[in-house]
Amino acid sequence: QVQLVESGGGLVQAGGSLRLSCAASRDIFRANYMGWYRQAPGKQRELVATITSTARTTYGDSAKGRFAISIDNAKNTVYLQIDSLKPEDTAVYYCLYRDYIEYWGQGTQVTVSS
Repeated sequence: QVQLVESGGGLVQAGGSLRLSCAASRDIFRANYMGWYRQAPGKQRELVATITSTARTTYGDSAKGRFAISIDNAKNTVYLQIDSLKPEDTAVYYCLYRDYIEYWGQGTQVTVSS
């Protein structure tokens, strides 16, 4: 069992920035990858970004340009930097740890006011 603890969400004005953190209870190198997904009200959960322990990244179409995922293997922590926030970024952001199965965090709310 892998425990994921997310933090960094909150209420921010449009144009602002946030950095989300996700600390895993298991070494990241044991995962296929970690990542962030988000789910806005009334919408399906969508990919934001993923990263491997060697820092290979992928981004969802909606996340290219303003989002940056990074990793600290020593802290077993994945970060998501979001710049130039828009109201449409409002969602619950979920952390994922993927090895043979998927482990999800409890989610952290990001609300962007216009």
